[in-house]
Amino acid sequence: MRRDIPPLAEVRRITEKKRDAWWTVLLVDPVATPLVRLTAMRTRITPNQITWGAFLLGLVSAACFAFGDWRWLIAGALVYHLSFILDCMDGKVARLTGQGSVFGAWLDFVFDRIRVALCGVALMAGQYDRTGDTVYIWLALAVVGLDTLRYINSLEIFKIRYNMRKQIKARVREARRAENSAEVAFMEDLLRNNPSADIEHDIRKTSNVSAAGSEAGSEPGSEPGSEQGSEEATDVSQKPQGQVIDLQQEFRHRFPVYLRMRSYLLRHRIRTHLVSGIEFQMGVFIVGPLLDAVIEATLVSGALLLVFELAIIYKLLLSTRDFTRTIDSFDRDEVATAA
Repeated sequence: MRRDIPPLAEVRRITEKKRDAWWTVLLVDPVATPLVRLTAMRTRITPNQITWGAFLLGLVSAACFAFGDWRWLIAGALVYHLSFILDCMDGKVARLTGQGSVFGAWLDFVFDRIRVALCGVALMAGQYDRTGDTVYIWLALAVVGLDTLRYINSLEIFKIRYNMRKQIKARVREARRAENSAEVAFMEDLLRNNPSADIEHDIRKTSNVSAAGSEAGSEPGSEPGSEQGSEEATDVSQKPQGQVIDLQQEFRHRFPVYLRMRSYLLRHRIRTHLVSGIEFQMGVFIVGPLLDAVIEATLVSGALLLVFELAIIYKLLLSTRDFTRTIDSFDRDEVATAA
């Protein structure tokens, strides 16, 4: 038995994400985090072994779905949720014990995609065999396609955001090298490190947004995923780290209500992307089978996933405009300096 594992409260601080899917926060973490502590204290199980366990349970869930009967649907839904709890535990154990690895992250991602594909095909095949309705064939393709689309879109958006940040940092280094000033900081990073200040800033920003008028749109933009305006860094960090760039102020200027909703969710560690790949999976593989309403649950989950993905794309579009304004401001500064 290991004696270096901290109390449960500290384990929660170490292992639980500051922002996570609402399904994970409400229905998984209360079970997974205590299990993670017990696992780390009393066993030598590695994160990769837990990943394998989650994958094998996913295969059992797919087998249950394939039988098609409502009793097997309930069994498949319960096993799928157990599989997801284990899937969340592997990363928590890795953070708690320092056993994380690049290969483990790859294994977790690949097994997740295989599990979703197998369970989606098995679930719809079982219902097709049970009813003979060809709509289940199309739903199987839709489940696999939407899950793939979700992760491809996430990867591409990450690449675009990374490139925007890289270009801005390069311009700031070039412009400030002679002055030997601090590096650029992005509002998203400052807020991620201090979520409580993030909430307070959101509330202040919301109350002042009408007074700000169109002036906010003329300031340097923000990074996708950052949630605040470009006020002084001291609002979100005790030690400002140079110029703060905000690539999302146009989005917040257009949707001030979003700030209050986000602040409320953040207090409970819930991210504003309310229907992501996780909620989509749970709707299809848990809610639908438990209610014996596979078609309805799949259609609703898929529609909500598309709505939130389109919202992210729109948010990215606005952030690219902020990025363009930021780059233009650097060009204007260079011209003024040369003059």
